[in-house]
Amino acid sequence: MELSNQSGISEFFLIGLTYAQDVESFIFTLFLTMYLVTIFGNILIILAVSSDYHLHTPMYFFIANLSFTDICISTTIIPKMLVNIQAQDQSISYMSCLSQVCFVLIFGGLESCVLAVMAYDRYLAISHPLRYTVIMNPVLCVLLVLLSLLVSTMNALLHSLMLLNLSFCTDHNIFHFFSELVQVIKLACSDTFINTLLIYTVTSVFAGVPFAGIIFSYIQIVSSILKISSVQGRNKAFSTCGSHLSVVCLFYGTAFGVYMSSAVSDSSVKNVVFSMMYIVVPQILNPFIYSLRNREMKQAMRHLIFSVIFSSL
Repeated sequence: MELSNQSGISEFFLIGLTYAQDVESFIFTLFLTMYLVTIFGNILIILAVSSDYHLHTPMYFFIANLSFTDICISTTIIPKMLVNIQAQDQSISYMSCLSQVCFVLIFGGLESCVLAVMAYDRYLAISHPLRYTVIMNPVLCVLLVLLSLLVSTMNALLHSLMLLNLSFCTDHNIFHFFSELVQVIKLACSDTFINTLLIYTVTSVFAGVPFAGIIFSYIQIVSSILKISSVQGRNKAFSTCGSHLSVVCLFYGTAFGVYMSSAVSDSSVKNVVFSMMYIVVPQILNPFIYSLRNREMKQAMRHLIFSVIFSSL
């Protein structure tokens, strides 16, 4: 294939969701609805946590940050996809493509880190309840979130800057609905050994460390819960981890599906489907998981909605 000068690259084409017009209309309506539900649900959680002083605790602070991350990662991908479908134009500029790659990595990594921090928070609350409020003070909570953001940003910038060194072929068709790192690298005609090495080393370590932290935290949590003599005490301790454990399984389960589909199969359709589950499904379900399984959150959201309704009358 012919080489395209790096400075001459103007755009790529996202053709992962290119179908007949009636099918694209259905996809547009479906994703628009899911996006609005995601934004509304996560904003509702953020407002409920910020407005109710009963929820001004480390656990709900991290839940609000998780909701903010879900809003960001959905906004990075879905609006551009909806605009392309509506305009019947699948193009994305070169710089927009690299920016989307960077922000997807930032917010995807941030969500993984925040989930690990939340697991650590639950470990301290259950295993060390007397020292919990001393250890998980507001300063530490903010520092943990900022550290997660810093590490995620460094990882994303590393991959994004390495993309600038690649020369791309005249075929600029990305078989995806967003600028996914691996799919962009596949279009390069220059040597991609370093980029591939970074994906399998840096990204594996970056994803593996938070996951290992979650596993360690839950091993300690289960060990502490089994030491509780009363059944009621055990159930109460398990209930405080139920929502977080559901979100962890959903996030890492879909992420594992994306990894396996790209490693085992070269089918672009399967990659798109699993990536869709990873990018869209957890973000839309997280607000429902935390609101339906948490009595305090349901009360705060109900109070917020009623106060907004009555204030508008």
